[in-house]
Amino acid sequence: MSGVFGRAKIGAAGVAAWLVGAMPLWAQAAAGTAVTEVDRLSWRTVVENGGWLMVVLAVMSLVTVAFVLYFLAILRVGAVTPRPLHRELVEKLRAGDVKEARKACEYRPSPLAAVTLVAIDYVLNVAQPDGMLLKDVMQGEGSRQAEALEGQTRYLLDIATIAPMVGLLGTVFGMLRAFSAVALDIAQARPMVLAGGVSQALVTTAFGLMVGIPAMICYAYFRRRAATLVSQLEAASTDILTALLSKKAETE
Repeated sequence: MSGVFGRAKIGAAGVAAWLVGAMPLWAQAAAGTAVTEVDRLSWRTVVENGGWLMVVLAVMSLVTVAFVLYFLAILRVGAVTPRPLHRELVEKLRAGDVKEARKACEYRPSPLAAVTLVAIDYVLNVAQPDGMLLKDVMQGEGSRQAEALEGQTRYLLDIATIAPMVGLLGTVFGMLRAFSAVALDIAQARPMVLAGGVSQALVTTAFGLMVGIPAMICYAYFRRRAATLVSQLEAASTDILTALLSKKAETE
């Protein structure tokens, strides 16, 4: 049996050698070049095959990382509704020390401080403050602060939408490059020329998704985080409003 298998292997090798020898010279050269290029394939080669659109995707990835770090810094309870400031403002407003509460807001700027400043300015500048107008003033400033918090996260959504489209543009360029080689001169349509265009198409598409998918995940996370912080800001603003109205009722 071993002799039979041995003769079969020799026969197969002989057939393969005969087939390679029967190939045209340009096909043999292309096959050798393809094997060499595959052996040399590296990340640098992959990036180079992607073309100039890889630079655009790289910049978008860096911008995504910068936004993530920025949102991690600003979308915090300590940055939106600091608990020490919240307690201090409620205590001072209930005690009737409105000017000191205003100074505390100026020293520690935050969305909560901005809403409280608007309310305090209304109380100080109006002879007979109206509770409903005071509530409307605070709601207006609160809506502006909420939009500032939630609106910034949409930049990640923009990147998540644009990055795959950039990758798709690279796909179109790569396919045009591949088919142009066939259309211009069939003799020059070597496998490596076609592979270069297809490589650009696949590489840019893959990198576009690699940038877009994490950006979409981060957007979903920070959107939810911003919504939670806005809810906490609303609750803290209600405490401020209650403190102001209770003091007003005591004076009356």
